[in-house]
Amino acid sequence: MTTVQHPRHDLDDLLTHAVRFSIVAALAGVERAEFAAVRDSVEITAPTLSKQVALLESSGYVDVQKGRVGRQARTWLLLTDAGREAYARHLAALRRIARLPE
Repeated sequence: MTTVQHPRHDLDDLLTHAVRFSIVAALAGVERAEFAAVRDSVEITAPTLSKQVALLESSGYVDVQKGRVGRQARTWLLLTDAGREAYARHLAALRRIARLPE
């Protein structure tokens, strides 16, 4: 007899946190995004974004790029391939839990 594992086991522990999930979702539809744009779209403070991005970066889900636009320092965030895969798996598990079509 084969037992089917509940889809909750496919949820990514990092992405079950609402802020981290929101950050990854904001990055999923773009090549990269400026730090301030992600901060504003997710409606969090810069220190909160920094802390959560550090966790995502250490897990290999987000890459942080620093540069300049003219004389202004800028920070861009981008979702890595591993981050995109984790996001896709997490969304698929949520859909299975809610019994929504993928």
